Amino acid sequence: MKLKQTLLYTALSVFLFSCVSQKKFKAAQAKIDSLTAANAKLAGDLKACNDLTADDANKRTALQNQIDALNKQIDFLKQNHDVTLKQLQDLSVISNSQAESIKKSLDNIGAKDTYIQNLQAELAHKDSLNMALVMNLKGAIGNMDDKDINIKVDKGVIYIDISDKLLFKSGSYDVTEQAKGVLGKVAQVLKAQPDIEFMVEGHTDNKKYVRPPYMKDNWDLSVKRATSVVRILQTQYGLDPAHITAAGRGEYVPVAGNDTEEGRAANRRTRIVILPQLDQFFKLLEKK
Repeated sequence: MKLKQTLLYTALSVFLFSCVSQKKFKAAQAKIDSLTAANAKLAGDLKACNDLTADDANKRTALQNQIDALNKQIDFLKQNHDVTLKQLQDLSVISNSQAESIKKSLDNIGAKDTYIQNLQAELAHKDSLNMALVMNLKGAIGNMDDKDINIKVDKGVIYIDISDKLLFKSGSYDVTEQAKGVLGKVAQVLKAQPDIEFMVEGHTDNKKYVRPPYMKDNWDLSVKRATSVVRILQTQYGLDPAHITAAGRGEYVPVAGNDTEEGRAANRRTRIVILPQLDQFFKLLEKK
């Protein structure tokens, strides 16, 4: 009886021990599986971390290269700092000097511009006076043939051309009575402008002058004709001789060809030139 109980107790113990060991084994196996999975995850995390570390290392290397390049530039700038600073200081001095020079130049330009405007105004005023004088001369002379007398303005100078056919007989320097009347009308207008200065020019054609013994050539004839006109303007019409110049131009300033009678007739003329008042113009220039 005791033997049976003992065997029964032993078998029960073995059975119970087997059950307990199987549970522990399964639990241990589950834990191992869990640890294996955790280890695999940790290994993946470690690889990812290593990859990031390598990428960061590359970035750090690139940044370090940039830093090194910038440091080299900084060193270069430091080395050239003094030279650059001196150059900038020199430029500053030059700029100040140039600025003052430019200011003076601008002031001068402004003054010159005013001066030029004044000159232009004076010239415009002179031109208007010349035109008024021309109109007065034409009005005083009347409707005379332009072939015998011509009045024009050229470059601010008034020219009165009177043909020798009207003034003189052929080969003579004695003024005709008809011409004296014309000269009187011209003198009337000129006398109203007491400050005017003018020149009387004698002109001839190129034909050889059949001269009396006391005249050599066309030079002499042109001068004699000019002085004949001047004397009449002075003695008969009272023009101030201090404002008159007599000149002979001979055959050397023709207005037409001497190969035709018409051309030679045009060249035989006496010209009254209203001279520009240069003294007033120079006084205007002296103001600046």
